[in-house]
Amino acid sequence: MENHHNSQEQISTGLGSTNDQYHKHRSYEKYVIHQRVVDKREAVLNEFPDIMLPQIRDYLAYAGINKLFSHQKEMFCAAMEGKNVVITTATASGKTLAFLLPVLQDIIKNPSTRAIFIYPTKALASDQCRAMLPLVEFFGRDKISIGVYDGDTSVNERSRIRNSANIILTNPEMMNSAFLPHHSQYGFSFVFSNLRYIVIDELHSYRGAFGSHLANIFRRLSRICKYYSSSPRFLCSSATLANPVELAENICGDMFYHVSNDGSPAPKKQYYFIQPPDVKGAGKMPAPDLSAEMIPEFIMQKRSFIAFCRARKTVEVVLKESRDKLKYDGIAGQDYSDLISGYRGGYTPQERKAIESKMISGKIQGLISTNALELGIDIGKVDTTMLIGYPGTRSSFWQQSGRAGRSGKPCDTFLILDNLPFDQYLAIDPDWLFEATSEYALVDKNNLYIQIAHVRSAAAELPFTLDDVALFPDLGEIIPVLIRANELKNESGRFIWCGKAFPAGDYSLRNMEKERYKLINSDNSAYITEMDETPAFLEIHDGSIYMHEGQSYLVTKLDLNSKTALAKPTDENYYTYPFCDITLSEIKRHKEKRIGRINVYFGDINVKSVVLGHKRIQFHNHQNLGFDKIDPPLTMAFDTEGVWIKIPQNVVNLYRKLIPFKNENQNFWKNYYGGLCFAILNAAMMITMTTKDDINAGHLQYIENDTQYSAICVYDLFIGGLGYSEKAYDVIEQIINNAMKMVSGCKCKDGCPACVGDYSLDKNIVLWGLRNLYDEIADPVDLKVPPVPLQTAYEKQFSFDTISDKWNEFAAYIQKKGEYLSSFIATIAKVRTKASKLILIVENDFYKSWLLDADNKKKLINMLSHYIYVPNNFDIDVFVKNMEYEDKRDKTVRRYSDLTKSRTDDK
Repeated sequence: MENHHNSQEQISTGLGSTNDQYHKHRSYEKYVIHQRVVDKREAVLNEFPDIMLPQIRDYLAYAGINKLFSHQKEMFCAAMEGKNVVITTATASGKTLAFLLPVLQDIIKNPSTRAIFIYPTKALASDQCRAMLPLVEFFGRDKISIGVYDGDTSVNERSRIRNSANIILTNPEMMNSAFLPHHSQYGFSFVFSNLRYIVIDELHSYRGAFGSHLANIFRRLSRICKYYSSSPRFLCSSATLANPVELAENICGDMFYHVSNDGSPAPKKQYYFIQPPDVKGAGKMPAPDLSAEMIPEFIMQKRSFIAFCRARKTVEVVLKESRDKLKYDGIAGQDYSDLISGYRGGYTPQERKAIESKMISGKIQGLISTNALELGIDIGKVDTTMLIGYPGTRSSFWQQSGRAGRSGKPCDTFLILDNLPFDQYLAIDPDWLFEATSEYALVDKNNLYIQIAHVRSAAAELPFTLDDVALFPDLGEIIPVLIRANELKNESGRFIWCGKAFPAGDYSLRNMEKERYKLINSDNSAYITEMDETPAFLEIHDGSIYMHEGQSYLVTKLDLNSKTALAKPTDENYYTYPFCDITLSEIKRHKEKRIGRINVYFGDINVKSVVLGHKRIQFHNHQNLGFDKIDPPLTMAFDTEGVWIKIPQNVVNLYRKLIPFKNENQNFWKNYYGGLCFAILNAAMMITMTTKDDINAGHLQYIENDTQYSAICVYDLFIGGLGYSEKAYDVIEQIINNAMKMVSGCKCKDGCPACVGDYSLDKNIVLWGLRNLYDEIADPVDLKVPPVPLQTAYEKQFSFDTISDKWNEFAAYIQKKGEYLSSFIATIAKVRTKASKLILIVENDFYKSWLLDADNKKKLINMLSHYIYVPNNFDIDVFVKNMEYEDKRDKTVRRYSDLTKSRTDDK
């Protein structure tokens, strides 16, 4: 709970600080291209409402709260009037207290009152439970009882919560799999009979598939509440959105009152936009690289910080490279690497809690995190946030930057711009971020795939009647299908479930995938992480490197039958990035219109994604070390919705001439079809308020009147679609126009990753293709042909048959690559081959035993196989050249004895 009246100590932080330590280690200052200061905001305080019970007033006084923020009072009064309320004030504005007060009022009046608080993650529910403990201490357990009910809750604690907890903190998964299916068992019937409030925290998290699932869970909940004659009210809190009321009403199925006037105070905040420098011959320095330079400086400045990354792998790469600098670079002659930690999905609950505790206690100074910390988990006082690349939406930007300054002290946010369209657009027009409204959060609760899943679950909870058509609009189409599948039967006009016992376990709420894969440490059988099938195919296939808490693991086997991958710790100096080929095909058209000289279609498509292998990227310098194939490739396919734009024939003819390989349907950005895809996809994301987790784009070929045509297709990344591409169809002209603006307005000379996806593409040719969608334009004169794209099979420069003659050349080559063991290999003057075995000639038998150690031998074989065409049964052996090492060893023993003897004499 917040104490609103503590004096706020004014401190100076950031680039303008007067503290000497802040004047050191500020190499990033010269890269600041925009600075924005948001002044301190004073609180708007109101007296307690007259209808508030004296017991609550006493509790607030006990907590040091003498008045309420204006929005807290407004929410309390609206809830007391029986309204469903959604509140959208800033982070750290006291929203938790705002929705707690009306719940407390009802509990004190009627101790049998029950309230279910729903949080998007288990970690956030546990954190909020700890924050509510003062309630229990003040009122006593006999009057207020709370508890977290999730997958980690013990059997005895679950029983206590069902029987006596007034406030139950849980997550959507538990509502789906425990509360609703077992509503008549284990005491849940009492909970539903007395349910007065459903509180939904972080409402903005429920967009896309997750929000669509939650909306259907509440459809099922409404049937059960009606069965138990209860009618709970909804209290929701959200980050700022363009459509918070619409989102709340779509998810909860009822009318809402909106509280938006923020009465909380806010400290002075400074925002810095940082443009990484150009690297000669390699474009701009990637944002993660610059962040790894800045984080050690933050440590020396004694900043408490969170650095947000857009991907889990980025977290691990930045963590490793920052730790390496803090450890090996010897800043101030000390090792500071233990002052930072990673934080992301995939860590165990125990790991996350330990990290949170260390951050709160000050044992660590900074966290490198995904958006897992975008939510309101308490990790102590943070004065600085770093966003490593624009997070994709304005809402996420304000949530992440809002993690700093929660203590009321001035704070800084650093946005490191990546070489991506949104990032570089902000470099030109930062006002777009600060002055424009936030995004729309979209859900499609009528997605047929999602609706069928929840209709099956609802049927197993209560029989269906005709009244349920008002809840599930496609019930008339779904029920006959379930009857034919022998999952429903008709008894006296009601449809009774006769399928398997637990249909609610057949799907995941977070996405459209059911399959889960586990990653196991093969050295000790320890569990590392668990993930859905799509990320599993991308991140833990054979030969890939998976990073966890800064430790690299080499995946040795992915078993598709057991859904298990085995990996072992490794110290390889590279990480891997997956390589995919995507094929799109038309299924059925639903809409069609004409724009300019093109046809635009909306309908169903099939997406086939094949993971062919990965490329190996070296740490620190991020050099591409080569490609490795997966044999056989990993294939995923699903049906979804898409909008596709027919490419005019003159554009097709020109682009075909400029394809540097035979198969034009390959999904590489390094061709002009890919350049069109890139431009239109990014324009579509900006207009539809989506990210690359929601939609993608590719080259689609379709047949019409026995003629094959090419199209650019934007499609939803969810089975059945979630309405994104349909919205894109509605505003396709605006998307095309914005794509032309983004390409033509880019500051690059010829083309770059920010406007057309790659330096090898000429943006003028992509822009010519976009303009041809409206009017036929003559072919451009100067044609830039992109280079042949890197293939999945790495082209090896050395052969086993000739390696003995070219050994010195090979050793020099891998030294330039910075490969593991390359420096040692350079000390080996000669090798020879025998059958399928490479024999290394060394001068010391210790080197022989060291090299033939099982782990070292395997690493060496793997490394050699990357660069040399070797036989299938390739192996290595070591031959000791001469016996001179014995004299050297004896001398070493004597010198060691002399040294230890002199130390003993000194003592």
